[in-house]
Amino acid sequence: MPPELPLPDVGQGGKADAPRRRRRRGAGGEKRGREPLLHGRGDYGAIITTRAYQDRLDTLGHVRDAGIHVCCGGIVGMGESAEDRIGMIVTLANLPAHPESVPINLLVKVEGTPLAGADALDPIDFVRTIAVARITMPKSVVRLSAGREDMREETQALCFLAGANSIFYGPKLLTTPNPERDRDRRLMGKLGLVPMD
Repeated sequence: MPPELPLPDVGQGGKADAPRRRRRRGAGGEKRGREPLLHGRGDYGAIITTRAYQDRLDTLGHVRDAGIHVCCGGIVGMGESAEDRIGMIVTLANLPAHPESVPINLLVKVEGTPLAGADALDPIDFVRTIAVARITMPKSVVRLSAGREDMREETQALCFLAGANSIFYGPKLLTTPNPERDRDRRLMGKLGLVPMD
């Protein structure tokens, strides 16, 4: 990487242990470690086959032990039950320290993927997930994340009223589109919301 380009300050290091995370932090890199649970433990094995649920929980501990802020949430709308969504939030809320950032993503259905035909999650159930995250982790930043591109303004407004206090801003997430900046600015203006410092 050319010297004029800074290292990213958010890392997703897989099964990185605490010493490896500390080295990244010491190199001027990671300030926040991203490790999504994806969803509750109950149906996890049907969705994720490359890593065990406990591996993800262990990684969260390594990230925290390395002095890196934890960014951990999940994806809903993958055909999971209400109990799975509750289980994901309960797991996060019962960590030794709540994550500093809790992104709640709505599945973005991508043609040709196994979940492309998944039933749509009722928007009110999505809003409830945001509300439960806010109630159980009052000091965390609850981020309204993936899935906003196709989400109605009214649903996003309800999410903010239910406790979301951040969005991922910009036209593209890792692999899926996100609302254009002007669209987000218009929505924030309509709702009377201002950027966080």
